[in-house]
Amino acid sequence: MSVLCELCPKACVIAPGQSGDCRVRINTEGTLRSVVYGFPCALHMDPIEKKPLYHMLPASQILSVATVGCNLHCLNCQNWEISQANPEDSRAMACTPEKLVELAQTQRCPSLAYTYTDPVVYYEYTLDSARRARDVGIRNVLVTAAYVNQEPWDRLLDVVDAANIDLKFMDDALYRSICSATLKPVQQALVRARERGVWVEVTNLVIPTLNDSPAQIRSLAQWIAAKLGPDTPLHFSAFHPRYKMRHLPPTSAQALERARSIALAEGLHHVYIGNVASQEGQNTYCPKCDTLLIERRGYHILQQKIQQGLCSACGQQIKGIWQ
Repeated sequence: MSVLCELCPKACVIAPGQSGDCRVRINTEGTLRSVVYGFPCALHMDPIEKKPLYHMLPASQILSVATVGCNLHCLNCQNWEISQANPEDSRAMACTPEKLVELAQTQRCPSLAYTYTDPVVYYEYTLDSARRARDVGIRNVLVTAAYVNQEPWDRLLDVVDAANIDLKFMDDALYRSICSATLKPVQQALVRARERGVWVEVTNLVIPTLNDSPAQIRSLAQWIAAKLGPDTPLHFSAFHPRYKMRHLPPTSAQALERARSIALAEGLHHVYIGNVASQEGQNTYCPKCDTLLIERRGYHILQQKIQQGLCSACGQQIKGIWQ
């Protein structure tokens, strides 16, 4: 008997013994099972700034976990070796949710990140691990493209503290041609996360000739300001030729600085630049008095002047998770 997968908008109808589009959810005698549950392919300690999360527990370490598989097939994927891998062709280690949380406790990590590929496709593993982490006071972070249906998304948001969500394009046609996905479900997931009180930061990979025009950057910034709020951090990241998109040039530092300037002009308070050096684009400034509050170089914090979530100079609230 075929089974309908209701996890994401792709709504795969999976025949017996076959997998869905993500390759890790398989119909076993009429029951849909995740073949990667408890078998991560990556487990690392990272600085939280690497996620990137700039408004959550600065300078802290975060335990990062991933399994193979993804429900998107981005031509420019930076982690394609694991996101596009078949589970039977990939190395993995045994690590139950209980063991994962124990490891975070042993390493004194205040938070766990479900990242690298997409936690949506290893949903059950993410959900069970996040519930257990929440029970012992460890925060949960999603790094995701958020291509997911609302009901499973809501269950996950119940135990998630923060998310960095990719908003890849403000153009449905580009989502379809580059990512094998669509725009609207991602926008809905972003708004829903914000409504549910999850701390949200947004990443946009700036790809030359595809989404780097001033009009596209302006549209992105306007949507974030209107739907998520001007205090939502936006990270512009540099594209590097990878996977099936090696014919395009890498993003220049000038293009990222231009994107940042446009987004700031559209009213966003915290706009950052990633993957390249920037004199101001990695720092956090007070949106009221422009005081430098967090100075960063790469993943390193050089100074931090936010006190109990407030600007040390004028007392303006700086949105985020600081303690």
